[in-house]
Amino acid sequence: MPLVVLAFGLIVGGSSVVFRLGNPAVTCWMMGAGAAFVSLGSFIALRSWTRVGAAGITVCHGFGRRGRTYPWQEIRWVDIRETTNNHGTFRVVRIALADGRRRSLPALRHSSMDPYFYFHRDFARIVRWWERSTDPAARFVPPDTSLSRRAPTVLGMILVLLIALGVLLVTNQA
Repeated sequence: MPLVVLAFGLIVGGSSVVFRLGNPAVTCWMMGAGAAFVSLGSFIALRSWTRVGAAGITVCHGFGRRGRTYPWQEIRWVDIRETTNNHGTFRVVRIALADGRRRSLPALRHSSMDPYFYFHRDFARIVRWWERSTDPAARFVPPDTSLSRRAPTVLGMILVLLIALGVLLVTNQA
């Protein structure tokens, strides 16, 4: 929820700057697009879930109802990815699959801005299921690829550039 408040503040702040530049139509478009963006993000976050059972781990990232099940035989490793930035430490549970891909588990995240008090308990529960459902010989840490380390940063930079380009195009047309 704090991220929604932060996003709303950025939208209002950006819109007030554009309004002071003298074009109310652009301000309305920016506020409408910002409200749609915050609403969509909140909707996706509220619909994201992770379920653990005998068949494996089923995740839904906010779209659809059934989610995607990763069978225990495909899961090679379960760990916590920890990222530190200016706002504190951010932790997310992720799984490594047999083909080398890694998947973050939605709804199993913890940070100082958005704490999840049962994070470690739920992580331990997932590890227990994984250990009971897999052969010890099949458990190993897959090598970390440069793509898995850089992909979130690169995607974030591309998103920021696209948003900046969109704002420039909208303000120059008006």
